[in-house]
Amino acid sequence: MITRIIFFLIGFGFSIIGFVFIISYLNLITIGYNFNEYVNFISSNIECLIGPIGLIISFLAIFIPGGKKNELHI
Repeated sequence: MITRIIFFLIGFGFSIIGFVFIISYLNLITIGYNFNEYVNFISSNIECLIGPIGLIISFLAIFIPGGKKNELHI
């Protein structure tokens, strides 16, 4: 149970960090980038890819059942 909480918190932290970078890079659109260039730019930066990876870790920590049979599941 504690490992699921730790993985959830790690995933949550990663998603916050990644999406803060994605939102901050929206300023590139105001200086002349179009949407395709923006998507190419954020898909090539590792700090922006941490956001979706964090979401995946969080969802796996929530929805994959644990090892014990009598554990409550959400």
